[in-house]
Amino acid sequence: MNKLKCIIVDDEPLAISLLEHYVEKIPFLELVFSTENPIHALEYLQKNDSDLIFLDIQMPELTGINFMKIVGTHQKYILTTAYSEYALEGYEHNVVDYLLKPVSFERFQKSVLKAQERFSFQEENTHFFVKSSGQKHRIGFHEILYVESIKDYINIRTENDEFIVLDTLKSMENQLPEKFVRIHKSFIVNLDKVKSIGAKKVILSEYEIPIGESYRAGLLDRIS
Repeated sequence: MNKLKCIIVDDEPLAISLLEHYVEKIPFLELVFSTENPIHALEYLQKNDSDLIFLDIQMPELTGINFMKIVGTHQKYILTTAYSEYALEGYEHNVVDYLLKPVSFERFQKSVLKAQERFSFQEENTHFFVKSSGQKHRIGFHEILYVESIKDYINIRTENDEFIVLDTLKSMENQLPEKFVRIHKSFIVNLDKVKSIGAKKVILSEYEIPIGESYRAGLLDRIS
């Protein structure tokens, strides 16, 4: 597995220095950017790739929660915070773990190993199983065109079939590989299947999928 490119975003210089020191000790991590200003981190991510973000929740310019809402769930996060009550809110996003300040190296190491496992799972697995119509079905990631949210269910549309599953779009988003992107509050699409992108819709196979206004920037960022 390649090194995980990571970013540190924290308004405390000492906290950044500590995390930078810890990152240097982990062979599978590569620090590509660190900053005290979350706005600078957003600017960096517009032009550069990252796998894992160490993100402070309480920052004056922009909170970590709002930062994640802007960047989206295609990034994975390890939250750093002095306030444990913020941890549960963070798990609504693609959060691997949270670190309570002051961060010990032992606790840091456990978090990044968890992140490594999650990336390894996505790289090594080519399929997953779902229960639909009373049966277990094996679905290859390469088969999926899109996933649609339908009330308490999701519809997984493949090239030859569809599967109605009791699950949430958020849960499915966290299980799918990086080539899948959410383009609407109700839709995730497989970028490998996209034929064209218009002002308000994506075309894949014979299907037209709407693009939500708040998701358009994230989509364009992914394909660029």
